[in-house]
This record gives sequence, structure tokens and C-alpha cells, in this order.
Amino acid sequence: MNPSYLLLIALNTIILVIGQFLWKTGMTKKEADFSSVFGILKLLFSPYVFSGLVMYGFATILWLFILSKVQLSVAYPLQSFAYLFTVIGAYFVFGEPITLWKVVGVLFIMLGVSIIGISEASL
Repeated sequence: MNPSYLLLIALNTIILVIGQFLWKTGMTKKEADFSSVFGILKLLFSPYVFSGLVMYGFATILWLFILSKVQLSVAYPLQSFAYLFTVIGAYFVFGEPITLWKVVGVLFIMLGVSIIGISEASL
């Protein structure tokens, strides 16, 4: 696979993680009102949540380009690095604990992605 596509997949993954962080920040800044359509719309257009939606929009456009160039069975597993980025980022940004089980889970995910990458390289 062309290394530039790996960089695009990494960028896409980082954009998605940033979107999640914006959503989490938006949800901690205000009390969510899911009891009415107006409450949900108000939530969707709050600055952090809306910014996260915009990030997801950019990521989707980038993802469509990636899918036109890279096999889905290769590209999609590489996005699992989002788990690693999220666990580490949540520790620094939100003070969430990094537990043994989180570390083990992320290691298993990375092992699976490595196996997929090795199998692709051997073809």
C-alpha cells in the first residue's frame, strides 16, 4: 500500500478521535435534554457538539476518498488505532484512568490489526 494512504488513514482516525473529544466536552459542559426534538436540536447546535459533527463530516469525505484507493479490509482495521489514541487522550484531557483491562484490550486490538497488516503484506 502506498505510504501516503497510511498517512491519510491516520489523519482520518485522528479527526474522528477529535470529533469524539469535542462531543464528550460538549456533553460535560451542559445538561443534555433528550426529551424533545427542540432539546435535541439545541444540543446538536451547541458549539462543541456541532464542531464534532463538522469533524465527522470532514472525516467522512476523507474516508470516501480513502475507500476509492484502499481495500476496505485493510483500511478499516487500521482505524482501530482510534482506540489507542482515545484511551491515551482521555487520560490527558478528561483525567480518565488507564486501567489494566484497557491496556490489555487495546493490545489485543493492535495485535489483530498487526495480523491483518502482516497477512496483507505477504500477498
